[in-house]
This record gives sequence, C-alpha cells and structure tokens, in this order.
Amino acid sequence: MDIDLPEVVAEVTAAFNRYETALMTNDIAVLDDTFRADPRTIRYGTTEILYGHDEIAAYRAARSPAGLARTTSKTVITTYGRDYAVASTLFHRDTMPGKIGRQMQTWVRFSDGWRVVAAHVSVINETDVWKRP
Repeated sequence: MDIDLPEVVAEVTAAFNRYETALMTNDIAVLDDTFRADPRTIRYGTTEILYGHDEIAAYRAARSPAGLARTTSKTVITTYGRDYAVASTLFHRDTMPGKIGRQMQTWVRFSDGWRVVAAHVSVINETDVWKRP
C-alpha cells in the first residue's frame, strides 16, 4: 500500500482546508457537504454525540455562529492508498484560554469526492497535556 502519495495528500489537504474555512465562516452548505450523507457517518463533538448525516446537519443548523474563529497547529494528514486518509489537528480559540482542542477526521474518497465518515473533537486543559519527562 502506498502511504502519503503527494497528489493524494494535496487533495485531502485541500478538502481539509475547505472544511476549516467553512467552519470559521459558518458556511453550513460546505460543512454539510464535507460529511458523507449516510446514516453511518458519525461525529463526536465537545458537547454532542451525532449519529448520521441528518443529526450532524441538524446540529450545524442549530448551533450559534459566535466564537467559531480558531487557529490550528500540528496538523497531520496521512493518506493510505488513494481513497483513505486521516486528518489530525490541534486547535486554539481565544474564547477558550488555557484549553487545547483536538480533532481527528477519517476521510474517504467516493465518486463525488472526499468526505468525512467519522470525526472526533475534544477539548482539554493545556496543563493536563502529558509532556515527556
């Protein structure tokens, strides 16, 4: 299996960046389009447990658009073959001092493009992050 083929990494990176822009601008159409329209698509968020595209879309439509700005760091996108990838990133918000967010997404290429099929978002205290002794 080919890992991190440059052209595939570039495709997933573009899809990931499109999602990030949509997240910060609350572009509901792009956010909904990013996640696979399937009842098996799952998103565990900081305050929500969403099963299926319908629940994910309903959450996006109902949430407040305030305070969505964030910066990301340590983003790692790893591709496996031409149709599967994992994107992991840390995020920071001015509205969450002393906290660090973590996001992981499983991306799959379908006939209509790259889509997230599973995502997990969590937030922890920066002081609780394990550091090498």
